[in-house]
Amino acid sequence: MRIDSHQHFWRYSPEEHAWIGPEMSALARDFLPKDLKPLLEESGFDGCIAVQAAASIQENTFLLELARKHAFIRAVVGWIDFEAADFKVLLKQYLQEPVMRGFRQFVEQEADPDYLIRDSFLQGIAMLTAHGYTYDLLIRPRHYASTLACVAQNPNQQFVLDHMAKPAIKSGEFTAWADFIEQLSSYPNVACKLSGYATEADWKAWKPQDFKAYFRQVIGSFGKQRILYGTDWPVSTLAANYPQLKELIAPSIQDFTADEREAFYGGNACRLYKIKI
Repeated sequence: MRIDSHQHFWRYSPEEHAWIGPEMSALARDFLPKDLKPLLEESGFDGCIAVQAAASIQENTFLLELARKHAFIRAVVGWIDFEAADFKVLLKQYLQEPVMRGFRQFVEQEADPDYLIRDSFLQGIAMLTAHGYTYDLLIRPRHYASTLACVAQNPNQQFVLDHMAKPAIKSGEFTAWADFIEQLSSYPNVACKLSGYATEADWKAWKPQDFKAYFRQVIGSFGKQRILYGTDWPVSTLAANYPQLKELIAPSIQDFTADEREAFYGGNACRLYKIKI
C-alpha cells in the first residue's frame, strides 16, 4: 500500500491557522479530502496520514470525522496538550478511535530549547508509549540537543522526525544539520519523513540539485527501513505541485530494490503507524 505519510486538511480560520502568514496567503482557504484524493490517485497512492495543522482538540474531532467519511485517510496524527488537567482522560478516549495513531505539537514554535525535556513533556511521552502511540517531532535547530536527550530517555517510544528537521536548504546550511541527523539516526526508535523539503528551499527558484545532499544524508543515516515519503500538502504547494515532489526525490532512490521502494512509499508508514493493509 502506498501512503502519503504527511499532509493536512483544514477549513481555514485566521485564528486557528495563525501560522499562515501574509507570504503564505495562497493557503488561506479550505483544503479538504476532495482536493487531495485526485492528486493521490494520479500519483499512485492508496491513502494518506492526516496530520494536525491546528493546536486544539477540535482539530482532532475534525480530522477523525474526515477519516470516518473518507477511507483513504488511513491514520490521523492529532494534537494534544501534555500539560492539560484532563490529559489522561483525553488520551484514554482516543483509544476508542483506531485511526488515531499518534500525536504532534508545534514544538518548532517553542522558544524554550529544553521544551522536549521538561518534566511535563516527558511524562506525556511516557503515557504515549504506554498506549502505543507515535510522536511526530516538529523542531528547529534550537531543539537539537533536547531532542537527542528526549529520544535517549525514551527508548521504547516511536518517534518520527517531520520534514527532515527542516534543513535550511535555501541558504545551503548543511554541516550542523547533518551532524544532528547522524546523531539522531543512531537511535533505532526514530524514523524520518522525507517531506516538507520544497518549502525549505527558494520557493520560486529551487533546482533539483538543491535537495540531493539533504536526501543523501537522511537516507544514508536512517537507512531504507526508517524513512517515509510525505508531501506536506497543501503547504508544499507554495513551492511545488504534487507530482514535482515525487519527481524531485526519484533520483535519490533509483538504486532501491522494488521492495525497498514500496517500503519507502508506504510500507514503512504502515508499519510505524500500525496501519492495517
